[in-house]
Amino acid sequence: MPRLQALLWDVDGTLADTEQQGHRPAFNAAFAAAGLPWHWDTSTYQRLLHTSGGRERILAWMAEVAQRDEGLAAELHRSKQQHYSELLRRGSVPLRPGVLALACEAAAAGLQQWIVTTSGRAAVAALLHNTPELEACFGGWICGNDVQRKKPDPEAYILALEHLKLPACEVLAIEDSPQGLAAAKGAGLEVVITTDNWSGGATALAEAALVVEHLSQGPVTLKQLSALLP
Repeated sequence: MPRLQALLWDVDGTLADTEQQGHRPAFNAAFAAAGLPWHWDTSTYQRLLHTSGGRERILAWMAEVAQRDEGLAAELHRSKQQHYSELLRRGSVPLRPGVLALACEAAAAGLQQWIVTTSGRAAVAALLHNTPELEACFGGWICGNDVQRKKPDPEAYILALEHLKLPACEVLAIEDSPQGLAAAKGAGLEVVITTDNWSGGATALAEAALVVEHLSQGPVTLKQLSALLP
């Protein structure tokens, strides 16, 4: 039976509720600063989460309102990142329950841990800067800047496995979205899903090895995760 050697962590919605408490208000602040009459409420943003990547999400919205402008999208995304960093600096986006405990348990056990996200490197750095104990658990990051194709494409997870030099059967992914689940499964990984921000249907959840509302439910432990390996 394979032995668990590494954990691969998504960021947005998995490490912290950055989507609704961080990214969404930051997008809205960027729109307001640009004088645009756009506002993404909770349900609108939950729907837009089906598009991976911040700039790509703005472009998807622009397509809906018939106002596609790639230059403006890039400008808005830069502004949004500044607002997002400020929210993180103020401590407005706490870690999700159980994240720090599991990451520290894995680090103490000698497991490798990497971040695999479609977010940009600056956004990840801003989040981890405020949580040095968590940051110390990670050996590396695969971010949206590092790949040509974002989730649900498996490219980011395949790249992470190459860095780890481990087979997929010895690694677990921790995710919260249908796109992340599809990306990890596409790389041959078993996946733990936390459902607080789940935007997919119940059918897709059947693909996950474990489904919990959050990682403190139980709580989720390394012993439990090791039993999920094929």
